Amino acid sequence: MRNLGPARRAAAALSSPSCPWLAPGPWLVPSPRRPPACSLSAGPLSALSGAWSRRPGSHWAVSSPGEHRSPVTMNLDIQCECLSDTQWKELLPQMQQVEVIRLDDCGLTEVRCEDISSALQANPSLTELSLHNSGLGDAGLRRLLQALQGPARKIRKLSLQNCSLTAAGCTALPGALRSLPSLLELHLSDNTLDEAGLRLLCEGLRDPQCHLERVHLEYCRLTAAGCEPLATALRARPGLRGLVLSNNDLGEDGVRALCGGLLGARCPLETLRLASCGVTAANCKDLCSLVAAKDSLQELDLGENKLGDAGVATLCPGLLSPSSRLKTLWLWECDISAEGCREISRVLHAKESLKELSLAGNELGDQGARLLCKALREPGCRLESLWVKTCGLTHACCPDFSAMLAQNKSLLELQLSNNRLGDTGVQQLCQGLGQPGATLQMLCLGDCEVTDSGCTALASLLLSSRSLRELDLSNNCMGDPGVLQLVESLRQPGCALRQLLLYDIYLSEAVDNHLKALEDSKPSLRIIS
Repeated sequence: MRNLGPARRAAAALSSPSCPWLAPGPWLVPSPRRPPACSLSAGPLSALSGAWSRRPGSHWAVSSPGEHRSPVTMNLDIQCECLSDTQWKELLPQMQQVEVIRLDDCGLTEVRCEDISSALQANPSLTELSLHNSGLGDAGLRRLLQALQGPARKIRKLSLQNCSLTAAGCTALPGALRSLPSLLELHLSDNTLDEAGLRLLCEGLRDPQCHLERVHLEYCRLTAAGCEPLATALRARPGLRGLVLSNNDLGEDGVRALCGGLLGARCPLETLRLASCGVTAANCKDLCSLVAAKDSLQELDLGENKLGDAGVATLCPGLLSPSSRLKTLWLWECDISAEGCREISRVLHAKESLKELSLAGNELGDQGARLLCKALREPGCRLESLWVKTCGLTHACCPDFSAMLAQNKSLLELQLSNNRLGDTGVQQLCQGLGQPGATLQMLCLGDCEVTDSGCTALASLLLSSRSLRELDLSNNCMGDPGVLQLVESLRQPGCALRQLLLYDIYLSEAVDNHLKALEDSKPSLRIIS
């Protein structure tokens, strides 16, 4: 394996089948740390403003020679840097000028919050503030919210995920939400708010001066007891568009109360995430009514809930409702079998609006895969992304996938990792993908028991496919001979692939050198190994 920096290795690990199988979307697992937007040493920040003028997202007005250049929009975006007291102080003047400030995981403490708050108070142009993964604490939150209030404030998004907040800090929320009518998005996930903190938030949500549209409360230790006041608050929020409550123990009663509140609200709800919330098959009746009633709903995440086939059968009539316009449906680890796939296939067949579906971690088996493939071959299906990772599939269903991939013109992403497809299955997949009309762009085959023999078919596919852009072969059984076949195809000018993942493939130093040389010679190609 080549030596990667921590950011690339983290990104590769999360794409790897050696991680728990994932449904699409960063909210289900910790996101990989991005490299710092401004890479800082322990020295002064004297070069920071110069770095802004060069980094993406910082735009400068075009000026004639000799004219003074002034910033049109500037972002202060520093990630994962342990800033010293001196560095924090040098940032303060810049915080008074920029519109967007993101200082995630930068060692912010309650003590430093006093200085930052003073700087923010002097910045009327601020539209977004993110302080994820900090030691802000309750006292820091109260001081921060006080600084953000004032006439003509423009802040629209406030992100305080994992900031050591408790219910005690939430006492400042009702007044802040009343005084910040511009605030549309609030992230408080990964803080122990408990029921008391939620009740204080709900008090603010009920205020007519509050205009919040999106609220994120994942991992906040919420229970069913808080759902009734939340439901009442939701009825008073006509502008609510997004609600994220995943990874809270709401249970059947809590979810029922929540659905009741959303059904009674005149809000254009677009996103509802209830992964790992104790949703049951009985709740699917409530969710069915909600999906049918909310034609604005585009994304529904019910992952890691024990819905079973019975729950899916109860939910699907809502999805089939003419008013339903759902685009994204996540049902990962929901105890669904091939029988549940029969109901889901009817939805795929009938609903052109559905674009993304995750069934990862369900024991669908080959029979379930066949039912899905049959639906994907229907003209009315417009699905673009299908996740069937860790679904108990074998090579026996690969002819069905092959025929579907040769015919389907809408599917762009197929996640098949952690299924025992083997070389035989991969060879069959390649036959379909190699057809002139195939349009798939991303194929994930991590941990699928692929050997050097399977690489022969994949190498041929890389030369014939004009659509495939990303290929994940992580954690498979191929060695130097198989990877060298892939390298030879990747060298060819006609190869369209842009990213190849070979994480947890143990190769010789010589082959590692080949990969590095190939990546250096072909700037459009990224290889993670």
